[in-house]
Amino acid sequence: MVDPYVWTFASTEETQEFARRLAEYLRPGDVLALEGDLGAGKTTFTQGLARGLGVAGVVNSPTFTIIKEYAGRLPLYHMDVYRVENDADQLGLDEYFYGDGVSVVEWASLIEPALPEERLTITLSNGDGQARHCRLEPRGRRYEELCEEIGKHAHFGN
Repeated sequence: MVDPYVWTFASTEETQEFARRLAEYLRPGDVLALEGDLGAGKTTFTQGLARGLGVAGVVNSPTFTIIKEYAGRLPLYHMDVYRVENDADQLGLDEYFYGDGVSVVEWASLIEPALPEERLTITLSNGDGQARHCRLEPRGRRYEELCEEIGKHAHFGN
């Protein structure tokens, strides 16, 4: 059986295009938890998402600042929690998670207890060459419906 929430992208451009299309369905308060090894495409994915949200300018990893905010159709809160150890509670993440924008959290599993129970986990992994595998794991009815809608309209490499 084919997993309906797994896609394979042949290039960086396809990865970003998928993320751009996903952005069209996002609403205030949506939380995307990004997982994947170094170089798997988490920031590349976020760049496509930002484009889909109408963010102008360069979007890069907030590795040393932890959170970057971008203005678009919805605010984009891009977080990289790789270097956050036990301080997640002191970062005020709930203000972002339950705010009026979209939160994207790279290395989200490192702050699992601080994440909202309902969210969309996106796991990226390397394939051959520039290929990337993308798996969506919806947690909660909102994200199940989101994945179903995306599945109807996104046809990349599958």
